[in-house]
Amino acid sequence: MHYFDYESVALAANIAPETLEEIRALVRSDFAEDEMMCELHILRACMAIQSGLVTAEEILQPATGASDK
Repeated sequence: MHYFDYESVALAANIAPETLEEIRALVRSDFAEDEMMCELHILRACMAIQSGLVTAEEILQPATGASDK
């Protein structure tokens, strides 16, 4: 069962399938037991990339390696 259609948002945002899979894996590591929350956070990440608020690289960057902005 799918709760959110994040795939179409990822497609519209030109997120490569490999990158989307990396985002999925990252989010699933935080929400492994809650599919709805997992999909919601994937959708929000894709929407943020699509709107230009963040890049996929920034999302996938480990928190400990985050740049000082």
